[in-house]
Amino acid sequence: MKRLLKSRKALSPVVAAIILIAVTVAVSIAVAAWMGALTFTFMGYEDISITTVNWSGDNTSLNITISNTGTKDLTVNHIEINYAAIASGSVSPSPPFPFKTTDSDKTLTITYAYVNGTAYDIAVVTSGGYEFTDHFTGGQDTP
Repeated sequence: MKRLLKSRKALSPVVAAIILIAVTVAVSIAVAAWMGALTFTFMGYEDISITTVNWSGDNTSLNITISNTGTKDLTVNHIEINYAAIASGSVSPSPPFPFKTTDSDKTLTITYAYVNGTAYDIAVVTSGGYEFTDHFTGGQDTP
């Protein structure tokens, strides 16, 4: 009987070591899975391109076509021309509105008095605070 008890005591450190290794491996797998999930949800980026600008012939409005070229969905918060926010009522569809990566290009109509030949910086601002600005000349449509 004493032999049996001595052999059990000898196995105790081995069993403890195996349990510690198993717990360490389980925790490392859980951390790796969590970090992988963070990569896919937080590592996306917002990017909007203004693909076309069409100016009205009566110098009162313009149409811009925007494309979500980033890897994550976003919300268009407002539009700026020459770094001044355009009132929501002057933009159709009225911001804020969601813009998914799977959505097709959106055309926005902006009521804004412009002068032909004058430079304009047009910006699309997202709810994330990112500002995507392009430079255009009034009255000159862009491809």
